[in-house]
Amino acid sequence: MPTILLVKGFRFFFFSADGNEPVHIHVKKGDGDGKIWLQPDVRTAYMLDFTAQEERQIIDIVTEKRDLIILKWNEYFKSEMGL
Repeated sequence: MPTILLVKGFRFFFFSADGNEPVHIHVKKGDGDGKIWLQPDVRTAYMLDFTAQEERQIIDIVTEKRDLIILKWNEYFKSEMGL
């Protein structure tokens, strides 16, 4: 479960078993838990136990760091597959 970013107390990470899904990132902070798709555009899969303000912050962070997250996704899952 590699952590990709730590921003404002939010931890953004991948699950190792997610390589067969479209590019996305998971996020946790306290009891909050979410999943955000990155392609074709940034959109939430789910957000649980985040405030509306936190959800906006998460989307802003992911939108700003989208290219980096996609790069890290490709690096991680290609290495996991031995490519």
